[in-house]
Amino acid sequence: MAHLLKKEKDYSYIEVGEGTPIIVLHGLMGGLSNFDAVTNYFGSNGYKVIIPELPIYTMSLVKTNVKSFANYLKDFIDFKGFDEVILLGNSLGGHIGLYHTKMYPKKVKGLVITGSSGLYESAMGSGYTKRSDYEVIKKKAQDVFYDPEVATKEIVDEVYATVNNRNKLVKTLAIAKSAIRHNMAGDLPKMHTPTCIIWGKNDTVTPPDVAVEFHNLLPDSDLYWINKCGHAAMMEHPEEFNKILNNWLESRQF
Repeated sequence: MAHLLKKEKDYSYIEVGEGTPIIVLHGLMGGLSNFDAVTNYFGSNGYKVIIPELPIYTMSLVKTNVKSFANYLKDFIDFKGFDEVILLGNSLGGHIGLYHTKMYPKKVKGLVITGSSGLYESAMGSGYTKRSDYEVIKKKAQDVFYDPEVATKEIVDEVYATVNNRNKLVKTLAIAKSAIRHNMAGDLPKMHTPTCIIWGKNDTVTPPDVAVEFHNLLPDSDLYWINKCGHAAMMEHPEEFNKILNNWLESRQF
């Protein structure tokens, strides 16, 4: 990884740049390096980019849920002493950002979600019955992207190791159940935080109609599409993703 991990108190995180804080929330199988392009671009363009390592596999099983992670994020923001932040989340990270914003709206200046869970969870934690078969896991990792080549051997190896670790698999399934339990359809119409929705037109994990539903339910949202793009737009089309996000931040005067 290009960026050093800071360790303070109970937190491990990357911090790059100076300015308005953008806190990046990674997904279930997503490493911090998935956001390298976001970190490099915004960290050198007037923002402080912070990526905390979420305790997805280290929380006790009873606390392995969306609400606990949203509270963990609140504690982290308080620890850093930020008055206002922009939250950017992919997949499960988007769901955590949404749930945190629902509970603690005052500190969230803006919210950015991409391939977010929170409305539709069919793919999270499913299909691991053949987890010992490397080729099955490789295909599953490739299906996350429009271009299967984005799923490097390093990414596939990481997913394979995760699903073949019994503790991590149990936590993964607990999070999947929690995501279904914490469906946000009833909450979104009451959430007035400015929200930027950036979605891959070819996302098969959280399909395009999920983005449309988020857009329809969130009162102050803008929806942007990226073509030939799957579930992780910031990895598959980093330049386009950064351009869309930068234009949105400027249009909102953030």
